[in-house]
Amino acid sequence: MSGSSVERVRAALAAAGHADSIQAFPEGTRSAADAAAAVGCEVAQIAKSIVFRGGERVVLVIASGANRVDMGKVAAATGLPVKRADGTWVRDRSGFAIGGVAPLGHLTPPVVLVDEDLFAFEQVWAAAGSPMHVFATTPEALLGLSGGTRADVKETA
Repeated sequence: MSGSSVERVRAALAAAGHADSIQAFPEGTRSAADAAAAVGCEVAQIAKSIVFRGGERVVLVIASGANRVDMGKVAAATGLPVKRADGTWVRDRSGFAIGGVAPLGHLTPPVVLVDEDLFAFEQVWAAAGSPMHVFATTPEALLGLSGGTRADVKETA
């Protein structure tokens, strides 16, 4: 499954005119901390993809690895009733398993929000279809690739 998911991301990157910057890390990149350790960057530079249910719509939040997502802010930004999605729903709708959800190449086009905090960095890393693959990009390119909207999605204490 991961091979075909990674190839779907590779094809989506190529179709968008983005360099193929996918790298494999056998030790895994399932969590933001794992991904940051693997690629050698700050946790905040990991663009983690979190799928929520907005009714029957897929809501994809691409958040800084250092942030927790505020579902109230996501609901306000999308106008959808947002709740957590289980792994089966995520896989069925996006085509990706949790831990490898990419910001592009989804089976069902999602409503996408991109965390404002990612724009503080020149380079960010995002999942590329499996819990062992990531790709390098810029926040601006990520916004374009995902078709997303910049938003403040960070949970604040």
